[in-house]
Amino acid sequence: MVAILLFDIQGALIKHMGARYPIEQIAFFRNVFGILPNLLFLYFATRWRASGSPWKIKRWKLGLGRGLILICAQLSFYYSLQHMQLATATTLAFAGPFFVTILSVPLLGHKVGPWRIFAVLLGFAGVVLVMRPGSDAFTQVAIFPIIAALFYSFTSLSTRFFSEEVPTALIGLYASVGAAVAAFFVVLYMGQWAPMDSISVWLWFIGMGAVGGCAVLLLITAYRMADPSSLSPFEYFGIPFSFFLGWMFFNETPFDSLFPGVLLIVAGGFLVIWRERKVTT
Repeated sequence: MVAILLFDIQGALIKHMGARYPIEQIAFFRNVFGILPNLLFLYFATRWRASGSPWKIKRWKLGLGRGLILICAQLSFYYSLQHMQLATATTLAFAGPFFVTILSVPLLGHKVGPWRIFAVLLGFAGVVLVMRPGSDAFTQVAIFPIIAALFYSFTSLSTRFFSEEVPTALIGLYASVGAAVAAFFVVLYMGQWAPMDSISVWLWFIGMGAVGGCAVLLLITAYRMADPSSLSPFEYFGIPFSFFLGWMFFNETPFDSLFPGVLLIVAGGFLVIWRERKVTT
């Protein structure tokens, strides 16, 4: 629950800073300062320190490669935050669980039965209703949260390929370093940079990176400690959290764009969760 709230706070911070700073620069510092929580968690990882504090992991290429996928997800989602209401962009990003269900077939060898297929179709129907293609309210920007959800799904599923002995913070550290390096080259290529001319600006960036880094660590830790089907329902609290933050700080009340599509998205997600529990029990 704390992780989901922190993710939405991070989104609000990015939306606020995006009015002045390009998303490439925001993504760079998000990952640079996102390293700090990983280092702090590693310091308190007693089992890792007892084993000699090995920094290198067997799947180090995958660890850094996750950063490349992560930066694609971040740039897509951050762009949508600058052109859409916070709650709408967050709701569309909840296409992620359905992408996870689909991608788990080729990547993890999972079987997807008719119930899960129906749940995926139901969820995507909700996404389409929120996007409203063909109407005057539709904008191409609405595609970017969907693209972000797809890339975030890849990063989520890829954590399954790491050994349980590898600390979660070390996995996050590799991804943050990979994403920071990728973002640096994107900034060089795009030439987008705005001066950071005050201490308060630096504090905004540090806070944004630290909040995002802690959110990722808490969420991955939770999913490595407990059954995903027990935790997934709590992710949907991100929708009311983002709605409240958007209303409080940006005067956004996207009732018309969210309903009734958001109901189908949540219904599809809970159907996937119900089916997961049915299979495991």
